[in-house]
Parts: sequence; C-alpha cells; structure tokens
Amino acid sequence: MRIRKAFEKRGKNGQKALITYIVSGDYGYETTKKNIMSMVNAGADIIEIGIPFSDPIAEGIVIQEASQHSLNGGTTLAGIFEMVKELRKETDTPFVMMMYLNTIYRFGTERFFDLCNECGIDGVIVPDMPYEEKEEIQGTAAAHGVDNISLVTPASHDRIEAIAKDAEGFLYCVSSIGVTGTRNEFTTDFDAFFDVIKQNAKIPCAVGFGISGPKQAKKMSQYCDGVIVGSAIVKIISQYGEDSPEKVYEFTKSLRDALDE
Repeated sequence: MRIRKAFEKRGKNGQKALITYIVSGDYGYETTKKNIMSMVNAGADIIEIGIPFSDPIAEGIVIQEASQHSLNGGTTLAGIFEMVKELRKETDTPFVMMMYLNTIYRFGTERFFDLCNECGIDGVIVPDMPYEEKEEIQGTAAAHGVDNISLVTPASHDRIEAIAKDAEGFLYCVSSIGVTGTRNEFTTDFDAFFDVIKQNAKIPCAVGFGISGPKQAKKMSQYCDGVIVGSAIVKIISQYGEDSPEKVYEFTKSLRDALDE
C-alpha cells in the first residue's frame, strides 16, 4: 500500500519516484538510521535496506566491501529489525529489504515475514531467487502483507512478459547485465526493453544498477516511473563513515532536484 502511494504521489505531479539503497549497519546502526533519515528528508520516496551478506553475488566491489565491513561490526538481521522499528517512529516512508534467499531461510521464513509485518517492512527484493522459484516465499510474504518484488533484466527475453505481468509492489528493472556498481554508459536498448515491460506491467517500474549521479538519474527516468540509486550512496558512506549523513543528504537532494527539473 505504502509503495503504491509513493509512486502515485509522484505520478500525480508528473514526477518520478526516487528509490535509494543503503547497506544496513555499515558504520553501525545509528549511522545507518541517520543516513536513512537524510535520504528521506532530501526527497527519497522509498528506501532499500540492504541486508549484508558474506557472498553477495549480484553486487559490485563497493557494496561487497560495505557488507563485509557491516558484518565485521556485528550487524545481524535481528538488529536490523530493531533499527527499522525505531525508524518507524520517525517516518512512514516505504522500506524494502534487499537480501539473499539464504538469509531468509536461515532466519526462518515464517519468522522473517512475521517480523517484516511487525516492524513495517513493505517489500523484499531477493536478487538470487529465480522467477520460477518465486512461489517458495510468495505465500508467506503475501499472508504477512509484504510485496515480493521481482527483478527483470535485458537478458530475461521471453520471460520479461510473464515477470512483468506477475510483479508486485514495483518492478525492479535492471539496467544492464552484471553486478551493481556505477556505470559511465549503458549498452542496453532501453526503448525495446521498456516497451515490452510497459505493455505487460500493471504496476510501476523503476530502473536500477549503475546509476551514478543526477545526470544519469534524469536520463534514465524517461523510461520508467522511478530510478534506483545504490552504489553511489554506499561509496559516500564508505568515504565519510560516521560523518556521512550530511553528504548523503546533499547527494540525495541533487538526485531529487535533477529528477524534478
């Protein structure tokens, strides 16, 4: 519900949604909380809360290093849920957890989605879960009111149609094949890719993987309803550590301003 409202609110004004990503626990829970509120206050519409994982296969070096740094600092999924509970006292911005399937299984699927519901997590993105295996968590997620958000890539070809038709929350459109990280340029034929998506998706679509700054965000926003920025923010946090919230605010504000131009 909150996810839909976030897109509707921007769409009504002819604007695009801004979705930002952070690795939880990088430089501690307090720094993460401050950075999330910096993003919210600077105009981010949805926050992707990255759950650190020891072997994040979809991630580039920036997010891998932040994940390791977070885990070394003692970050746990239970601790992240507590952090989200505290954040919910300050904001009703939609929160989406991005994580690997094994993390959910290890924690216990029922217990995981129960806590998502209790703490106010609106959706999950599981990059290593093939579309065909979505049913493994689908029923439990739905029973707890949590959207299971699908990813679609230019390599999905004949499955783009099915994935788009079946998607919940928003459709995460991966801009290029490979791992996350900022890109200088993209080689994907976006017109063709998004044509198929728009013909089939009943929900908003957002594009992510590789958007490095305001100019790229603005350029990519022409294709869809929102843009997702991750590695560029994680890089700022790794550079400034506990002093990052102000810098994260400035960068997020520059993205919001570019999208609203």
